[in-house]
Amino acid sequence: MRRLSLVCYFIFACAGGAIAQSFPSGLVNIVVPLAPGDAADISARSMSEEMARRLGVPVLAVNRPGAGGTVGAASVVQAKKDGQTILFAQNSALTFRPALDPQSVSYDAQKDLVPLGVSSRTPSVLVVRSDAPYKTFAELIVYAKKNPGQVRVGHPGVGSVGEFCILLINALAGVDLVPVPHTGAAPAVTALRGGHIEGVVLALGALGSHIKAGTLRGLATSNRVAEYADIPALKELGYREELFGVWFSYLAPAGIPEDARKALVGAIEQAVKAPAIAAKLAPLGILQSYATPEQQAAEIREEFRRVTEMAKKAGLTK
Repeated sequence: MRRLSLVCYFIFACAGGAIAQSFPSGLVNIVVPLAPGDAADISARSMSEEMARRLGVPVLAVNRPGAGGTVGAASVVQAKKDGQTILFAQNSALTFRPALDPQSVSYDAQKDLVPLGVSSRTPSVLVVRSDAPYKTFAELIVYAKKNPGQVRVGHPGVGSVGEFCILLINALAGVDLVPVPHTGAAPAVTALRGGHIEGVVLALGALGSHIKAGTLRGLATSNRVAEYADIPALKELGYREELFGVWFSYLAPAGIPEDARKALVGAIEQAVKAPAIAAKLAPLGILQSYATPEQQAAEIREEFRRVTEMAKKAGLTK
């Protein structure tokens, strides 16, 4: 009888544990707040398969572009707090848009979203067509000063890292580059190659193949990359500030269950550190660079502070 009781207790305990471990209960949606084909989209889809293996359920990347990533971010803030819907966002939706145009953001990224980990980073790059009349950043500035308001530079959306970089170049160089918003990197590149704009500032992940193919020319970057060593950073050209780079991270609505948070954090860390994923993304200029949720929260706070301070000094805050 005692033996039977122990067996029954063991079965009950296991069943109870299974009930307690209710996450994930089905499909996990990863909202990507930029257009298909962007560096963020490529990264999210590459890692979703690895995350699915870790979580034991399908993981689907869903594109919800608009307003520099804030449309998709807002949808996750408003989603059910069960961990089944999470966000894969660039820093633009977490720091730049809230700092540059706080009235247009319906959420507080530091309160309404829970960090799950940083996955990857890529430099920002200013590029023009290879047949443009300006071959260097200095030549572009000279041309822009002689032709004020005539150099249109695309970016992936209002409040994006790219838009801030354009505005920063204007403030530093005393020019009038015209920022042109798009719904993501891919549409901006299409507009540039079609001759509708004169340049773009985007993540290297969206531009690497075009630069290597010789169709686009890099004029300035947020930091040099060995594979694109001929593209200089602004400080190397004598400017006092650098362009900001792009980083990608996972977040969930604040208030999700702790078991869901832990499961997601573990799956994300393992996916980010998977050698096959890193090898796939490296040729695109996307560096897998894991940071813990705690480090991610600190980076969001510090970058928001820096962007706010620089925007005020440059007169860029709306």
